[in-house]
Amino acid sequence: MALTITEQNGTYLVKGIIDTVTVKQFKNHLEFLLLYTKALTINIDGIQAIDVNGMNVLRDLNIKAQVYNKEFSVIGYGCKEIYDDFQYNIAA
Repeated sequence: MALTITEQNGTYLVKGIIDTVTVKQFKNHLEFLLLYTKALTINIDGIQAIDVNGMNVLRDLNIKAQVYNKEFSVIGYGCKEIYDDFQYNIAA
C-alpha cells in the first residue's frame, strides 16, 4: 500500500505502511516539514504497520527536533509505544 501524508489543521495525517519500500519518502517529507515549520505533529491513526526502519526515522526526527529546538509530536493509536521507545533510547 502506498504511503500518503496529508495536512489537516496543522497536523500531518500519515496513512499506509512504513517499511523499507516507503521509509525514504516518509523520511524526506517529514525532514522537510521539520525544517520549514515551527512544530511538527503527525497523526499515526492511519498507519497499518511500521517496521524498524520507520521507527528509526521517528527516533531521528525526534532528535533533530530537539537539536533545532522545535516541537515534534506523534499522536494517534500507538503513540504511547513510540513515546516509550523515545524515552528508552534517551536513557540508553
